[in-house]
Amino acid sequence: MGESLTLPCPRPTAHIAVDHYSAVHLAAETARAVAGQCGLPGALPDRAAVIASELASNLANHATNGALFIQALPLGGGMEIVAADHGPGIGELHQCLTDGYTTGTTLGAGLGAVKRIATTLTIRTAPGDGTLVSARLTAPDTAASADQEAGAICVPAEREQTSGDGCALADHGSARTALVVDGLGHGPHAAEAAQVALRSFHRGPDAPLPEILTGLHRALRRTRGAAVGLLRLHPERAEYCGVGNVRVVTLTSLGPGHRLSGQPGIAGLNMTPPQVRAFPVPPGGTVLLHSDGVDHRWAQAPSAFVRRLPPSLLAASLVHSHRLPRDDATVLAARPRQRLP
Repeated sequence: MGESLTLPCPRPTAHIAVDHYSAVHLAAETARAVAGQCGLPGALPDRAAVIASELASNLANHATNGALFIQALPLGGGMEIVAADHGPGIGELHQCLTDGYTTGTTLGAGLGAVKRIATTLTIRTAPGDGTLVSARLTAPDTAASADQEAGAICVPAEREQTSGDGCALADHGSARTALVVDGLGHGPHAAEAAQVALRSFHRGPDAPLPEILTGLHRALRRTRGAAVGLLRLHPERAEYCGVGNVRVVTLTSLGPGHRLSGQPGIAGLNMTPPQVRAFPVPPGGTVLLHSDGVDHRWAQAPSAFVRRLPPSLLAASLVHSHRLPRDDATVLAARPRQRLP
């Protein structure tokens, strides 16, 4: 089946609400810790702290409803820091990306330094829609890891320390396979179910989707069970296999396309034989998996700004704007791999 690239079970996303300048220090220390967990060498943890500090300072000084999401990259190889807000947007983006540019009145100060330090920097901004910034950081010998066309955010319910959701992504051959799992309920027992599912997935992410789901079902029998969504992306087409309320949505610049949810049941408790549903993926289209901690009504009429977001920003945008605070929330967004030469 070819060599596959997989990850150990990842930690949930660190979510920092930036509603006061005191959050800047927390953001910097969190980024430094995550960089260490990702194995980034030398001065890179300190550089991650600088990126987080600059982005958090911008949010604290100028934005509305700002937040940072800090985590490992979906396919490993480094980390990312994503800033999201509902502020006024950046009016002079090109000027703000000049190193040394500073202002006391406009969102965007410090972005030049972030651009210089980060391996890749992706920004989308518009009046009325706010600003999204993704800064990815990798070691010099793994810089290509920053270009993976995927984004994922997994955050726990409010007042919970652990997330009962989980997600994973694996590349193999010309395909990539994604998992979103939502442990029944939330809290430690739901988190245990999610981790069991992630470990089972990583044993063979390139197997046929019904085989993966059946293996997950067996592994989850010792837990409270979970909703599971499996997505396999091929060039120009995708396959979905799931049980429970994990949704899949195809999104292009024109709007949502195919929308599916899993067959009835709970993996680990009761599940009918898995079925695979196939659908096309238009050129440039993104396919999302998300748990029910994200309000499904986001897909009824997403704005042009949201429809054009790359995967690295789309996942953060949906969690930031459409999560249901009393539930764990996960979004994994990805595009098919480019055809291998």
